[in-house]
Amino acid sequence: MTPAAPLMREGIITCPHCGAIASEPMPEDACLFFYACKTCGVVLRPKSGDCCVFCSYGSVPCPPMQAQRAGSMGEAQNECSGLKPKRGP
Repeated sequence: MTPAAPLMREGIITCPHCGAIASEPMPEDACLFFYACKTCGVVLRPKSGDCCVFCSYGSVPCPPMQAQRAGSMGEAQNECSGLKPKRGP
């Protein structure tokens, strides 16, 4: 059995409104539900069906989703169920 790849704990968020990119730390114990673009100020929210802004606008999904896809959190689910939303950095 191959060991699971380490979880990425930082992601790049791309603002769909102005195209700005920002490298941001990803919380491991919560879903980041709101993110204010540092360039244009637009507040991003997850797209329908996504658990957080990293899953919608990030270069990699959030750590809980990475773990689920790797099979290290038990049965895979479509969202970060059981994790509390986090407001932003």
